Amino acid sequence: MKTFKLLAFGIALFFAGAVNAQISVRLNLGSPPSWGPAGYSDARYYYLPDVEAYYDVQNSMFIYSNGKTWVHRSNLPGRYKNYDLYGGYKVVMKDYHGNTPYAQFNDHKRKYNKGYRGEAQRTIGERPGKGNHGNKNNRKGNH
Repeated sequence: MKTFKLLAFGIALFFAGAVNAQISVRLNLGSPPSWGPAGYSDARYYYLPDVEAYYDVQNSMFIYSNGKTWVHRSNLPGRYKNYDLYGGYKVVMKDYHGNTPYAQFNDHKRKYNKGYRGEAQRTIGERPGKGNHGNKNNRKGNH
């Protein structure tokens, strides 16, 4: 009987730890921005070819080179103040799970040059004031 109680207690602890771990993971994940591509809620990073920057969904930060180092900021640099995040193409980094996506920047820049357009994308939310009607800039082949 004592063995059964210990076994039951051990199983209960195991499941309690698993539930706690699942809750922690969910609380640490950020929400994708409304301009993010629909259908990729589990991705942590997007690469934005037109501005040669990354977006970290988990931390709601853009990552870009300031010439000497890579910086994490809540906004893109001033030279991109008019950049259309809803219309710009986002390369979803589905298979990358590290903390430094820019370590592969040269490969990303070569593969997804400025003006790159892959498969058609729809954004999660609507563009403020204009709607989200399959923007022609998001269709394959249009630059």
